[in-house]
Amino acid sequence: MPCRTLIRPSNLLRSAPDPLPAREALRLLRETLAGPAGGAQAAAQEAEWLLARALGWPRSRLWSHGETALTPEARARLSAFAERRLAGEPVAYVLGEAGFHDLTLTVTPATLIPRPETELLVEIALSLVLPAPRVADLGTGSGAIALAVAAARPDWQVHAVDRSAAALAVAHGNARRLGLIERVRFIAGDWCAPLAPGAFGLIMANPPYLADGDPHLPGLRHEPRSALVAGPTGLEDLARIIDAARDALMPGGWLVLEHGWDQGPAVRGLLGAAGYRAVSGHPDFAGHDRVAIGQHAPDAKETA
Repeated sequence: MPCRTLIRPSNLLRSAPDPLPAREALRLLRETLAGPAGGAQAAAQEAEWLLARALGWPRSRLWSHGETALTPEARARLSAFAERRLAGEPVAYVLGEAGFHDLTLTVTPATLIPRPETELLVEIALSLVLPAPRVADLGTGSGAIALAVAAARPDWQVHAVDRSAAALAVAHGNARRLGLIERVRFIAGDWCAPLAPGAFGLIMANPPYLADGDPHLPGLRHEPRSALVAGPTGLEDLARIIDAARDALMPGGWLVLEHGWDQGPAVRGLLGAAGYRAVSGHPDFAGHDRVAIGQHAPDAKETA
């Protein structure tokens, strides 16, 4: 009978049976990732992803080829993956990829891992009627937002902005791999600074919105702090974008912003104070206030 004792990844090669069938490797990995505290459902899903990657298989093959024995190389890869995951590294970084809005994106520690709630921002952006099809994604990171809208709207002229050269390199690589390289222009710069004045029908951003002392930061230690933390209040980058986007948007253009679950009233207040009209908030799939939008209104000089 195979050993049923929970094992650490460092002992996976020594304690597991030899040969090690894929089905047994999956069971051991699930137990290892769940640990004594539980978390069985998430551990089961992550175990499938990690084992499939270690074997170089699609996940569906784990069930149809469960008796296939792991090679020594696959066992070594699996142990290394599990060690990294148990050390707290997000599974997306271990795998080097994350799913977002029907796309599979390469992610690295230079980029924030795209979250499911950010798909709401994309859906809202795609639902808007724009005065012109020139759009910008600020702080593009892996390119998740820019590439999602470029894939859905081939007629849009998408500009992806980031001040991080490493992040832009990841986004550029994703665009090339996904066949979207001709639809997106990548620009180095800080928020709206490199954008032409009055030229954009839509600006989107998922900027840093955590405060310096946010209690969630220890759990996010593997992700780039510059993509997470805005400053003492968490509203600093949102306020900068709201102010600067007025110059880059054409009259009637839209600004779409992701923000923290408790920042909706403050962000909508900033949009209203800056003169945006049609300001509204939108909850994410968990019911949390997550996205705020506003439309750039022409000032008196523009309407004279």
